[in-house]
Amino acid sequence: HVQLVESGGGSVQPGGSLRLSCRVSGHSSEDYCMAWFRQVPGKQREGVARISRTGRGPYYVNSVRGRFTVSSDSDKNTLYLEMNNVKLEDTAMYYCAVTSAYCYVRAPLLTSHYTIWGQGTQVTVS
Repeated sequence: HVQLVESGGGSVQPGGSLRLSCRVSGHSSEDYCMAWFRQVPGKQREGVARISRTGRGPYYVNSVRGRFTVSSDSDKNTLYLEMNNVKLEDTAMYYCAVTSAYCYVRAPLLTSHYTIWGQGTQVTVS
């Protein structure tokens, strides 16, 4: 049984930094995708960043590129999101997710590609 446990959310001032973590357990040994999504009330969930379990192909949406850094630790089966220079519009519930199989880094960052999700961690920039 695959489980994702998130941590690191909280309140931060504009321009500040925050690091989110997502520990994955019970998954396979193949190089699957690990990703961060976020959602605010009244809007659809959107992709934020993606990387493979072994660190292949880091990807960011334009709104966070240059400010956020996604990384993975295959030994710890953990996904990270280093959020720097946060903005008010970064306020959202952040979810980590993984694909069930091999990560094709050229694929679009879509919720439909991810089968296992964490419970979410709230990030509030104010």
